[in-house]
Amino acid sequence: MSSDPRPRLVVIFGGVSAEREVSCVSAAHVLAAVDPERFDVVPVGIAPDGRWIAADEAQALLAAGRADRIGGSVAVAGTEVEPLGAVTGVEPDRPVVVFPLVHGPYGEDGTLQGMLELAGVPYVGSGVLGSALCMDKAAAKRMAAAAGLPQVAWLTGRDTEDRAALADRVVAELGLPAFVKPANMGSSVGVTRADDADGLRAALDGAFGFDEWIVVEAAVTAREIEVGVLGNAEPRTSVPGEIVPTHDFYDYDDKYVDGAAEMVIPADLPPAVADEARSLALDAYRALRCDGYARVDLFYEEGRRGLLLNEINTIPGFTPYSMFPRLWEATGLPYADLIAEMVRLGVERHSHRTGFGRQR
Repeated sequence: MSSDPRPRLVVIFGGVSAEREVSCVSAAHVLAAVDPERFDVVPVGIAPDGRWIAADEAQALLAAGRADRIGGSVAVAGTEVEPLGAVTGVEPDRPVVVFPLVHGPYGEDGTLQGMLELAGVPYVGSGVLGSALCMDKAAAKRMAAAAGLPQVAWLTGRDTEDRAALADRVVAELGLPAFVKPANMGSSVGVTRADDADGLRAALDGAFGFDEWIVVEAAVTAREIEVGVLGNAEPRTSVPGEIVPTHDFYDYDDKYVDGAAEMVIPADLPPAVADEARSLALDAYRALRCDGYARVDLFYEEGRRGLLLNEINTIPGFTPYSMFPRLWEATGLPYADLIAEMVRLGVERHSHRTGFGRQR
């Protein structure tokens, strides 16, 4: 029996997607903030070729108080391990909880969550269905439409379609300008604003370079409002925040390279609109079957349609520029306590789900 009373918290980061770098940065800040009095932290990296690595270098930096130096190279510095062995641990009597911080495909899309379900290991965040729905923008928009949630006009396309015919459909149904996005990608990777026919063709080609499905949205002149949500059956919301981008839109460079976008927390909204934003965030969170935590992104068209659902991020960034932890800090939940609460919610969800019978 283990003499260490702390539960083991396995932080999985890296991955094979284009969002790998963002994942490593997120993990560095989570590892730096986890309270070692509460958890025995074990970093596990997924290398670009898909190998799972017990990140010895990350563990050493963490022990030395230098988690700020954890980066992309860490995921290939260590001992290769089997995925299930990495998350179940070596002490069967020791509680284990997994914190997936793998952004994008093969991490945020339900695949990693499915493996953890099969292993019977509690984990932080949404389950297989909620993760898959929110990762796939096309499926998410269809689910949100079925729930009657307000959205901008949109359409979907597949890489097997004739590209010229798809471009004609975009112009006919949405007009220009429009935003073209890979359906299964986050962090604004592959997102392009198309202002004319040539730009639209280039944007379609770019988005299809990341996914077989894409989403095209009508351009909207609106404020970008974000709300943090925490909870399982009874979720609660943070104060709303506002992103004021320095680029044409809140793109990858504005989020992670320049870090120049302004975050206004709380957002300067009339009280009734702020309440409506929190209510819409909860409606979207429930409709898309989220659990644990998520960041709900909204548009606010003042004087027109009001609040519109943009998307839900089930593994939002935890970088120095990330909105989600800052929203909760402004709501009264500091960073380390936020992580502990997310872990608690993961254990709660696992306990609830394993209470159901599995045999006739």
